[in-house]
Amino acid sequence: MAKDKKVEQITSMEENFAQWYTDVCTKAELIDYSGVKGLFILRPYGYAIWENIMNTLDAKFKETGHENVSMPLLIPESLLQREKDHVEGFAPECAWVTMGGAEELPERLCVRPTSETLFCDHWSHVLHSWRDLPMKYNQWCSVLRWEKTTRPFLRGREFLWQEGHTLHATEEEAREETLQMLEIYADCMENYLAMPVIRGNKTEKEKFAGAVNTYTIECMMHDHKALQSGTSHYFGDGFARAFDITFQSKDNQLSYPHQTSWGLSTRVIGGLIMTHGDNNGLVLPPRIAPIQAVVLPIAAHKPGVTEAAEHIVSRLKAAGIRVKGDFSDNSPGWKFAQYEMKGVPLRIEIGPKDLEKGQFVAARRDNGEKVFLPLDELETGVARLLDEVHLGLYQKAKQNLDSHTWPVSSLEEAKEKGQDGFVKMMWCGDLACEEKVKEVAGLSSRCIPFEQERLGGTCPCCGKPAKHMVIWGVAY
Repeated sequence: MAKDKKVEQITSMEENFAQWYTDVCTKAELIDYSGVKGLFILRPYGYAIWENIMNTLDAKFKETGHENVSMPLLIPESLLQREKDHVEGFAPECAWVTMGGAEELPERLCVRPTSETLFCDHWSHVLHSWRDLPMKYNQWCSVLRWEKTTRPFLRGREFLWQEGHTLHATEEEAREETLQMLEIYADCMENYLAMPVIRGNKTEKEKFAGAVNTYTIECMMHDHKALQSGTSHYFGDGFARAFDITFQSKDNQLSYPHQTSWGLSTRVIGGLIMTHGDNNGLVLPPRIAPIQAVVLPIAAHKPGVTEAAEHIVSRLKAAGIRVKGDFSDNSPGWKFAQYEMKGVPLRIEIGPKDLEKGQFVAARRDNGEKVFLPLDELETGVARLLDEVHLGLYQKAKQNLDSHTWPVSSLEEAKEKGQDGFVKMMWCGDLACEEKVKEVAGLSSRCIPFEQERLGGTCPCCGKPAKHMVIWGVAY
């Protein structure tokens, strides 16, 4: 079994999970460290994973009527100050440009931590009539947030993401948009990254600065901690009023539009590492893996072996499978370890005996299982195995989530269970009780899940009538 082997360069996750994670990021050639603390270099293999996630999401955005735009990198301080709650939420993380060449600038410019204010300023110029709505924009870019503590993918000062921003004539349309985009994120996570998610609403304390509602998808990592993996925000008309964005309605009334924003970043790459990885390194879901199958000739010096392996590569490419053939003179053992570390979902081997039998060997990265299939079933067999790998990864992650999520009825029980998973606990809705859970049990509210359960009538913190069942946990 692949899980019983250990790549020497990677620390065991049981020994030190944090070091294991860093080892995987570097040894699998996903990232490198730059000369500026907290700014990471995405190497080609790491960027290729992000490209596949981008391509998946971008197609879904366009199917739902969104258009890509590009906003400036810098935000004038006066513009940022126009939405009070928003600027206060981001102030500690802002980086400022004060010099242009050798001259001091007349006004500080913020390197964008997010682009709501830029979109609002633009919309105040171009929105006129109800006929212009909805405006459904998205941009792919990087943002800068001056984090004190940084980790590859999970928390960097600069990171890649997409940020969607939309305007709508009515609250109903905007709220539908917010939930639609959250579901697109959930679909991407579950059906492409093989990561089960909990969909829900953030509490007032945890919502995005300036939002009326923030919706989230929460995932459980291998070490049973939470990762917020994508968020979608309903802003109401607060930003529109602050930036004087108005339109002429159908009944000739001057109206404020309702606004949304939503974002997903390279943080999800850290999530898939910590959800699927093992002591051999990466385990990549096939639908976003840069290489879905690697073809290795065994005893390549024997007649016909290299030619057969090359033919397999050509056939799989023609079938639309992302495939690589390794014809280097490295040993088969080295190649096995290398592609296991890089998380390639399928390893395809062919040697002299396989040629005699008209077959190939396929080894699954997720469970180490080897199967022998006829060469005339190459395309259909590989496609089927890739789907089975995806399903196997999803089911394993779902089992981890389900088996480490517990209903609790007291703070003491929450403290005990919450250090090794999620807890479900009733809550009255008061901030004081939410902060008490953090203080006593060390847990933050992850979300108020859409799928509610009634676990009791009162809040365990204060004894008042409970309003919601909340998922609590330790988060990255």
